[in-house]
Amino acid sequence: MAETASNSAPSTTTTAEAPAPQETKKTTEAPVRWADLEDEASEEPSALSEDKGAPELGVENLKIDESKKINKFLDEPEDSNIKAVTAGETPYTSAFTFEELNLSPELLKGLYVEMKFEKPSKIQAISLPMILTPPHLDLIAQAHNGSGKTTCFTLGMLSRVDPNLKAPQALCICPTRELAIQNLEVLRKMGKHTGITSECAIPMDSSNYIPINKRAPVIAQVVIGTPGTIKKWMSAKKLGVSNVKILVFDEADHMLAEDGFKDDSLRIMRDIEKMSSHCQVLLFSATFSDTVKNFVSKIVKRDHNQLFVKKEELSLESVKQYKVNVPDELSKVMVIKDRILEFGERLGQTIIFVRTRNSASMLHKALVEFGYDVTTIQGALNQAERDKIVKEFKDGLTQVLISTDLLARGFDQQQVNLVINYDLPVKHDNRVEPDCEVYLHRIGRAGRFGRKGAVFNLLCGDMDQMIISKIENHFDSKIAEVPDWRNEEDFKAALRSA
Repeated sequence: MAETASNSAPSTTTTAEAPAPQETKKTTEAPVRWADLEDEASEEPSALSEDKGAPELGVENLKIDESKKINKFLDEPEDSNIKAVTAGETPYTSAFTFEELNLSPELLKGLYVEMKFEKPSKIQAISLPMILTPPHLDLIAQAHNGSGKTTCFTLGMLSRVDPNLKAPQALCICPTRELAIQNLEVLRKMGKHTGITSECAIPMDSSNYIPINKRAPVIAQVVIGTPGTIKKWMSAKKLGVSNVKILVFDEADHMLAEDGFKDDSLRIMRDIEKMSSHCQVLLFSATFSDTVKNFVSKIVKRDHNQLFVKKEELSLESVKQYKVNVPDELSKVMVIKDRILEFGERLGQTIIFVRTRNSASMLHKALVEFGYDVTTIQGALNQAERDKIVKEFKDGLTQVLISTDLLARGFDQQQVNLVINYDLPVKHDNRVEPDCEVYLHRIGRAGRFGRKGAVFNLLCGDMDQMIISKIENHFDSKIAEVPDWRNEEDFKAALRSA
C-alpha cells in the first residue's frame, strides 16, 4: 500500500504503538459431503431482519466481570507496528478506552456487557478515531487476522446510524454468505441495546424463494450481504441508498480483485456515490496484493486515510507453523488421523483446508471410516445445509471441519487452534505459484485474538517443496519442519508448543 495519500492534500505517516479444550467426538456414521468453490451462484435472497426496541440502561453501573470475560486476547503483539497514513488536516489520537470515542451509552453497554470487551485492540485504537471523526474520510485498512477488524467497521456502522430514520444508512458487502451472517451476528450483539434494525441480504434456497418484485422495500438501518444480492436489491429499487452514510467492504482485496467480485463491487459503489455523495467508504482486509493496491488507489480518489502492516509482520506470532514431508497422499491421511488429531484433541477444534472437491470427498470418507465425526462444507451444498454445518461447528457439536477456501477468509471461531493445509493454496491460473494471501487467511483461522495455535502444512513431492519455499520467501520467515512424519514424539513436541 502506498505510503502517501493519492491526492495533493497534506499527509502524515506515523508508526502507532497503541495499546476449554474439547475431545474429538467419534461416530460410526456420518454423511459424506464434498467441498467446492465460492458463493454467489444463486442470488435470490432471504431477509434475516431484526427490529428491537432499546431496553432501559444502567450504563453508569457497568463493570467488567473478570471471571466472565471471554475476549482476553485482543491486544496485538507489542512488537507489531501498524502504520497510519492520514490525509487532510484532521488530527487523530489513538483511543486507549472506548469512552474516548464518545460512543452512546447504548453502544458502550453492548461492548462491555454483550461483547465482554475491556479496551480497544491496537487496530481498534488507531482506526476507530479515523472512522468516527468528522469529516469521516474513507479508510483503507490492512491488519492481522484476528486483530479485531470486524469490531472496527461494525462499531463504525452502528455509530453512524440515526435510530429515528427508518431507512438503510449503513451497508456492508462480504464475499460469502457465511461471512455476511457472521458479521450480522456480531453487529446485533454489539448493537443489542441501541434499537438499530438490521437485515441480511444473502442468497437462499429455492424453498425460501420470494420473487424480487414481491419483496417489501428494505427499511432496516444496517444491511449486510453478498455483492450479487445487494446489487439485485438495488437494481430492483428494493434497497434505497440515498441515506447511506457508510459503505464497508469486508475482505476488500477479494471484493475488488479481477477474479473476485470487482464488477459487482464497483457497480454498488458507483450507484451509492450517485445518490449519496458524502458516503464514507471503508476497505478492510488482512491482505492487499500489489495489483489490488494499485486499483484501490484509483477508485478511492478523494482524501482518504490508510492503515497497514508490513507483509513480513502479518503472519501471526502466536501461531506455530510446521511443514511435514510425507511420501504420498495416503500418508497425509495417516498423519492427520494418527498424529495431529490423535495428539491434538486437547487444543480444541480443527479446520482442514483442501484444494478440490475430490480431495475433500476422499479425506472425509477416510476420516469417517476411521471413526471421526467430521463435516465438510462446499459452495455447491444447498444454503440450509451450509448454514447447519457452520452452526454445528460454531456450537462445538463437531470438532473437525474440512473446507475449501470458502471459509479461509474472515471465519471467526475462537476454539479453532489447529489448521491443517492438506493442500497448499496456489493461484487458480498458475498452479506452480503459491497464493500467499490465501495462505495468510487460512492460518489466521487459528490463533484468533492472539490465542495460541498450530498450523501443519502437509508436503508431498517437489512441487509442494517449491511452493512452501516461495511462501517462506514471501513472508521472509522460515517454517519449522517436523523431522519425521512417522515419529509420534516429533508431533507431540510440535503440539506442546501450540
